[in-house]
Amino acid sequence: MPLDLTTFTLVDKPVTLQEGLRILERDQFRCRYCGLDGMANFENALVMSVDFVVPRARKGKKDPQNLVACCRPCNTIKGRRVYGSFEEAKAHVLARREELRKAWQSKTAQLLSKSAKV
Repeated sequence: MPLDLTTFTLVDKPVTLQEGLRILERDQFRCRYCGLDGMANFENALVMSVDFVVPRARKGKKDPQNLVACCRPCNTIKGRRVYGSFEEAKAHVLARREELRKAWQSKTAQLLSKSAKV
């Protein structure tokens, strides 16, 4: 078992390829947070992974009940924080995605506006 250097505790190993495929198949290759369809195209398939709802670093177990199909952007947004429930984690991820989307749209509009003036 690997050691989490932030808490100095042992954590379960990440899932094996076979375990990960079982979780992805169970969840139909769809991110349980944002709904991204990992089967829609190659690019979506590349970003699919398996997430520990309760992170390994927070003593989350490698149990199918604690594992969900997840795209890497949602996994990054969720981070290592522990939530009261999966629904709470999903609400946080979706709200943060919306914040990031709005910031990106604003920045992109500014850049397009500047390039149009040149």
